[in-house]
Amino acid sequence: MKNPEFNPKVDAYIAKAQPFAQPILAHIRELVHKACPEVEEAIKWSMPFFVVRGVVLGHMAAFKQHCALGLWGPEMNAILNEAGLHSENGMGSLGKITSLKDLPSDKKMLGYYRHAAELIVTGQRTKSLVRTKKSAKPAPEVPSELSTALKKNKAAAKVFAAFSASCQREYADWITEAKRPETKEKRVAQAVEWIAEGKQRNWKYQNC
Repeated sequence: MKNPEFNPKVDAYIAKAQPFAQPILAHIRELVHKACPEVEEAIKWSMPFFVVRGVVLGHMAAFKQHCALGLWGPEMNAILNEAGLHSENGMGSLGKITSLKDLPSDKKMLGYYRHAAELIVTGQRTKSLVRTKKSAKPAPEVPSELSTALKKNKAAAKVFAAFSASCQREYADWITEAKRPETKEKRVAQAVEWIAEGKQRNWKYQNC
């Protein structure tokens, strides 16, 4: 009897895969559903994904000469690394898979999928992806010519100091990139004028 949780779009994906890949994908799918009966299927980024309570459990994919499967979450990466299974050779957790023999035993696979699902169900994983915050870039080095000019214009200096680092950097880079002294002098004068008016370097196109 057909599993009612099977998504017809995933059926179609498997059917279109290379002959060698079809049994691999079907087996992975079977293991996922056996390990986590409440799992749902979806097609994301043109490949099958397994989702539990709105959080990605993992994915699988087929290519011309290999398959790939992914178990999502830093916890699962750590477990697979410890077991010596995690591989960067391919778009997934276990590297390039060309036959069922390349997969760990069913017992191990079921254990991994059950643990991955448990992390979600118990609330230990609440997001599919955890994006790390990018560290803020340091304040730019202000060209001496601009620094000197700003000291002579208190209004411009005050506005410049209140600018974000990125807005300050736009002016600094613009002046630094000037190859000729006369060009640099003109840019400094223009910069101070715009800054005093509260305008960023590209004020015609965007706002700070």
